Amino acid sequence: MSPPGGKGAQDMITGAGLQCVEAATLGMPFEVWKTRMGRFRNEGTIEAFGNVYRNGGIPAFWAGVGPKMVESATKGAVLIWSKEILLSSCNSAGLDPIVSGVIAGAGGGVAQTSVMGPMTFLVTAKVTGDKNVSTTRRVTDTWNNKGIKGFYSGASAVAFRQATNWASRQGFTDAARQVFISRNHGGDKKAKLTKPEEVTSGVIGGFLACWNHPFEVARIEMQARGAFGEKKLSLSGVLGMIYKERGVAVCSYKKEKKKKNLDRDGSRGSSLVLV
Repeated sequence: MSPPGGKGAQDMITGAGLQCVEAATLGMPFEVWKTRMGRFRNEGTIEAFGNVYRNGGIPAFWAGVGPKMVESATKGAVLIWSKEILLSSCNSAGLDPIVSGVIAGAGGGVAQTSVMGPMTFLVTAKVTGDKNVSTTRRVTDTWNNKGIKGFYSGASAVAFRQATNWASRQGFTDAARQVFISRNHGGDKKAKLTKPEEVTSGVIGGFLACWNHPFEVARIEMQARGAFGEKKLSLSGVLGMIYKERGVAVCSYKKEKKKKNLDRDGSRGSSLVLV
């Protein structure tokens, strides 16, 4: 069965390939840098970058690349299938395109937690823990000690992050598309946007979706605690702890510049895959 909207096997393969290329190039170094700062919140931007380098040189910026490749190869397919099913249903129900986009994006984001939970857990453990512990050993130890649920430490933060990320990104992207349709295509709802208009809409959507970064900081903290046997805290507990510890700026936007770089890259991929 093909997903709604004409998304077939070729779309899945293309999406997986684009996500892997993004992660294998600039995506992974920014991910490692961001994860370092999310865990060690007392470090400044340059200090964190230097500490990553001192922890293993250039290769350290690709720590955890194995799990990241698995995540990148699967999360796009999960998103496309779930998002398109929801989007098709919302459109059939006659909902406003922007509202449909928000609902479909949120549902698709939550569905991604199934694959992103374990993979981001392993990346976080690799980046913030003992570099001499292999990913294979981490998987074995986690399974033996906690079973499958051990890989979903911080799953609530992942779900909130992905739901708000894709709801916002899809909603803002669709809003930008509506502006282009109104201004450049006479308001024709069936008009096909040009490639530059689609890419610009995706970039705008990705950039504006960065408001939800507090969930990402909480995700890193919760996963690191789970990986290293520290006291378990709820999502609200972690957010409260970080706020008391460092204030709103660190809780949310200290790492925003790197996330925006990642989201701009991700938006281009999204424009190519999802449109």
